[in-house]
Amino acid sequence: MPLAETSPQNSVARAIRSVLLTAEPRDKVRLARTAARAWRRGTLTHDFDVAMPDRPARPSRPELLPASHMPKRGKGGSDRGRIAMLHALAHIEFGAIDLAFDMAGRFGADFPPEFVDDWLSVGADEAMHFALLDRRLRSLGSFYGALPAHDGLWEAAEETARDVLARLAIVPMVLEARGLDVTPATVARFEAAGDARSAAILQRIYRDEIRHVGAGTRWFKRTCESLGFEPIQRFRWLTERHFRGHLKPPFNDSARGEAGLSRDFYSGLAQTRDV
Repeated sequence: MPLAETSPQNSVARAIRSVLLTAEPRDKVRLARTAARAWRRGTLTHDFDVAMPDRPARPSRPELLPASHMPKRGKGGSDRGRIAMLHALAHIEFGAIDLAFDMAGRFGADFPPEFVDDWLSVGADEAMHFALLDRRLRSLGSFYGALPAHDGLWEAAEETARDVLARLAIVPMVLEARGLDVTPATVARFEAAGDARSAAILQRIYRDEIRHVGAGTRWFKRTCESLGFEPIQRFRWLTERHFRGHLKPPFNDSARGEAGLSRDFYSGLAQTRDV
C-alpha cells in the first residue's frame, strides 16, 4: 500500500502500522524509508490513532523454525558458511525494522517527538542494512528466504509489549548490544576468507548499531529517571525477568561504552547467570 508523504492528516501511527503489516521485504524496506523521510519532513502528525498489530506481517519465506532446530552455520570461511552467516544477519536486520517501528508506534504516544525521531531513524537504518545484505546474498547466488530462520527477535518483542523499559532493556541494551560483541570477530572471519565486500557491509552495520544501542540506553536512563528508578538496578531486574537467554562474555566494553552502556549494567548479570 503506497504511503502518501504530502498530507499532514497522515498520522505517524498509521505510517508505522503500514510498515508492520507489509510482508514482502522490498516493499517493507521502501515503506520504512518513506515513513522515516515523511516524519523527518514533518508530513506525518504526532498522533497515535491506531493500534499496532500483535505481530508484523511476514513473507512466506524464510521458513521459521524454533531456535533449537536451526542448522549449524559454521564459521563463515567456506562459500556456504558465508552465505549462511549473511542470511542469518539479513534475517536479524529484517526483524529489526519491525522492532524499531513497533517501538515508535507502540510507545511513542507517551514520549516527546524526539523518541519517534530516534526509532524511525533506527528503523530506516535497519531497512538499509537489510537491503545491503540481501543484495550481497544475491551477488553470491543466494537470496533472503533461501534458508530457514528463527523468530527469536519478535518473541522478545512480545515478551516486552506492555513495558517500554523492558523493551528498551531487552532489545537495544541486550540483543543489539550482543551484536557489538560478536561483529568484530565476524568481520575478521570474512576478511580472512578474502570477502572484503561482505566485511565492509558488516563494518558499516557495526558502526550504526553503536548509535542504536546508544539510543536505547539514553531513553532507558531518561525514562528510569522520570519514573524514579535507579537505571542499573532496574535494568538488571528487567533482564532477569524478561530475557530468556544468557548474557555471554566476552563483552565489547569499548563499543558498549561508546553507546553509553557501561559495564556496571551487565557484568554482574553475566556472573550471576554463571556463563
